[in-house]
Amino acid sequence: MTDLQISLMAIGGTIVVAVISYNKWQEYKEKKSVERAFAPNDDSPASPADDGIGSASRNEPRFEQEADVDVGGAAPMPHRVTAGVLHDDAIATVDAAYQQPRPAPQKELPVDALVDCVVPLALGSNLRGEKVIGPIQSLRHVGNKPVNFVGQREDGNWEAIQHGVVYSALLAGVQLANRSNPLNEIEFSELVTRLRQVADELDAEPDVPNMTAVMQSARALHQFVSQYDAQLSVNVQANAAPWSISTLLVALERQGFDVRPDGRLVMPDGDGGNLFSLSTNVTLAAESTTRLTLLLDVPCVSPERDGFGAMVACARSLSHRLDGLVVDDSDQPLSESALAEIGDQVKTFYGDMQAADIPAGSTRALRLFS
Repeated sequence: MTDLQISLMAIGGTIVVAVISYNKWQEYKEKKSVERAFAPNDDSPASPADDGIGSASRNEPRFEQEADVDVGGAAPMPHRVTAGVLHDDAIATVDAAYQQPRPAPQKELPVDALVDCVVPLALGSNLRGEKVIGPIQSLRHVGNKPVNFVGQREDGNWEAIQHGVVYSALLAGVQLANRSNPLNEIEFSELVTRLRQVADELDAEPDVPNMTAVMQSARALHQFVSQYDAQLSVNVQANAAPWSISTLLVALERQGFDVRPDGRLVMPDGDGGNLFSLSTNVTLAAESTTRLTLLLDVPCVSPERDGFGAMVACARSLSHRLDGLVVDDSDQPLSESALAEIGDQVKTFYGDMQAADIPAGSTRALRLFS
């Protein structure tokens, strides 16, 4: 038996185990539903549990603004989004996984129906935040996908779980995709298994969505991320002698760059984020370099900050101060007309991301393109 055959058998066995685990959970959920349906009535007055407050009836969670939308399913993609890929001007098309629209959230929450697979948890009784925080701490990731929780307050609003607040319902959300890959079957099955354990601790009932629909949305969202994962760079090439790294670092700090502990150079945006980064294109042990590369992570910078314009202006300033030339990746000088054309492409790119309801630089974009 070859190593390839052994590897394929191992992968197949893992998937089989994941599917069996998911089916067992579905059987368990149905069993609990039957048990509740045939449970004897208790006419005696109900007393609140030590870890809960209020009614013992189960409260079904939902977003107030999503009365006609199934938040238990994975998020739909935009109907159709077309954008120019900035490096080669090719046209990328993202088709919809679902056609129903998603309403905008009331506020930015760690669980977002557009980028997460949302799982409602109906509570047996109202719970204080401190009773919820402990159990959910054990479920923060499945694979490389973050898992978050929000709770519904007595006033109907949703928020991240906090101490001292009473919640009538919970929502769990696992991110459907990131730059690396979409949520897969094994990660989803792990979520279901571990979420069941959390739910048992909270006397809650998860409403797990259909795996096939979730996988479809995860792949569609990852396609969107792949199509819009654009980075733009400009370079400053030395006209004469190489630049001394020690002298260069002083000049870059004067230009406004922050030198991070890991050696990265970033231009801060003034609000805790980054506009663009800079590479010296040599190792930390090098004494000199002849080339600097400025890089803009396009989907992670909002249009209002004009990251491309700021990066070009910085490159020009550095070229004047260091006796260099602004060039492209092929060492060809970047003309004003070429830079203006790229700037127009960036504006179109931002418009398409806005139309997809994932604006560049937004919390959604930063989550997806992290």
